[in-house]
Amino acid sequence: MPAVKGIAFGSGFDFALMRGSAANDAFLPGRPTRTRTNHNGGINGGISNGMPVVFTVPVKPTPSISQEQDTVDMRTGEAAKLSITGRHDPCILSRAVPVIEAACALALTEIPGVLS
Repeated sequence: MPAVKGIAFGSGFDFALMRGSAANDAFLPGRPTRTRTNHNGGINGGISNGMPVVFTVPVKPTPSISQEQDTVDMRTGEAAKLSITGRHDPCILSRAVPVIEAACALALTEIPGVLS
């Protein structure tokens, strides 16, 4: 997806700050199978663990801004300034959410039993 720069499930990059004992999602007895926490965002080893799938998706801001920017003149290879007037890039936020939701739905159809 254009402008999407990554995906993080559950605690995502905060895992780097956690000990294994804090990051683990302890399974609880009973049906359906649940975990005490959901640090893994419902995914363990690429497989749904029965908890809600939770993820964040960073989206790059629109690059066309009214502030003067440094660039390079591609013909000469020299440093140049770029000034943009008006807005040329649409706000993708209103479009990004349904596209990300659709991509998630397609991915979930690959997990047997999730959407049944």
